[in-house]
Amino acid sequence: MMDTTISLEEEELVYARPASLSCDETHYCPGCTHGIAHRLIAEVVDELGIAPRTIGVAPVGCAVFAYNYFDLDFAEAAHGRASAMATGIKRALPDRIVFTYQGDGDLASIGIAEVIHAAARGENITVIFVNNAIYGMTGGQMAPTTLIGQKTSSSPYGRDAETMGMPIKMAEMLAGMAGASYVVRRSLHNVKEINKAKKAIKIAFETQMNGMGFSMVELLSSCPTNWGIPPEESLKWIEEHMIPYYPVGDYKVMSRG
Repeated sequence: MMDTTISLEEEELVYARPASLSCDETHYCPGCTHGIAHRLIAEVVDELGIAPRTIGVAPVGCAVFAYNYFDLDFAEAAHGRASAMATGIKRALPDRIVFTYQGDGDLASIGIAEVIHAAARGENITVIFVNNAIYGMTGGQMAPTTLIGQKTSSSPYGRDAETMGMPIKMAEMLAGMAGASYVVRRSLHNVKEINKAKKAIKIAFETQMNGMGFSMVELLSSCPTNWGIPPEESLKWIEEHMIPYYPVGDYKVMSRG
């Protein structure tokens, strides 16, 4: 008689949802890399064991629903005010790990004063800056980081340097602030760069945990909906168009002690 016993071998778990991520269904568009950024943050929080004392701050824009996707304490700030709110939370609760999650339309436009002065004062907070070179949720308008020649709903013929100025390089600017300890730019367009982005996010949180002052990780991200290109082309667009103007790299890294 044939032996029909099935041999069950222990399987190795290769994927699991980070405990700091919720099970909510995402609202982000196909091809958007906000979800990748969320996962990296959640993985770092879990690995550092800081979830019970971590507080996130999300402002207006595509980041506004971040509190739905993290199983962490979160506060919602007015448009551009995340750095200011994070400053208040950290000063009131200095034992907490406080981070902001901001887009370029938020951080580099209406919130630029808040983030510059937070860096200048050396506020012991961490900023995660998602730069997709365009306003997302509010209608695809030109952002301070929109590239020269890039078409948006408010620059239909492309951004013109003479009348609209040059795109702002936030990492380079904030690295010049005396209170900034860790300022880097990474990208989310391929696996290699995503792994580097996670390492940078971890160092940024550790910078805060060591009381070293302001830290920021800028993440080059995609927005195929407002760029008007298919999702599969958006990652290549980051590599071919964004990185030449916004080079990935370390702009300020201070060692402890």
